[in-house]
Amino acid sequence: MRVVLAEDLFLLRDGLVRLLEAYDFEIAAAVETGPELSRALAELEPDVAVVDVRLPPTHTDEGLQCALEARRRTPGLPVLVLSQHVEQLYARELLADGSGGVGYLLKDRVFDAEQFVDAVRRVAAGGTAMDPQVIQQLLSRRAADDQPLARLTPRETEVLELMAQGRSNAAIAERLVVTERAIAKHTANIFAKLGLEVSDDDNRRVLAVLAYLDHGR
Repeated sequence: MRVVLAEDLFLLRDGLVRLLEAYDFEIAAAVETGPELSRALAELEPDVAVVDVRLPPTHTDEGLQCALEARRRTPGLPVLVLSQHVEQLYARELLADGSGGVGYLLKDRVFDAEQFVDAVRRVAAGGTAMDPQVIQQLLSRRAADDQPLARLTPRETEVLELMAQGRSNAAIAERLVVTERAIAKHTANIFAKLGLEVSDDDNRRVLAVLAYLDHGR
């Protein structure tokens, strides 16, 4: 699996290269600026891009904007964005086109190699990988003034958080140490209470939930 990596800090970039190569990823390019990222994504057509939000020369959200522009040129190009802090705007922008193959993780997650690599693979496969802190903030912001969301039970809210991270019913069941059938029931209840159609497409249901939670901000 070919990866384009964009990170301006040398030590972190070098560490990510070594980590990904240890898990049999091929590093097509490891760059440090926005212009370099744009060229690499256009010329190399990677299987997935792992991108720091803030890149030179602007050090604002240049990495994210380069990735979004690449997705406009190549719809569905898998992009995993790394950020130092939770910024809900970044999550919204990533999800705006309604397609999968997107992820948003805090940089702290990189230090859990298994979790980070799982996120890269999930995004590359067309799924989603949203940081739990982003999901929690979306939930807490909407719960106070959103009556349907407030009707969820504590267990349903827990399932929704895990669902929105991109986890399958089987993965949620394993995490909560319950049966997959129980999770399917919780999922059906969540969609009914939120007025969303149940879908067998995990990625579409995650995008629908996230779009609902972030609607009207």
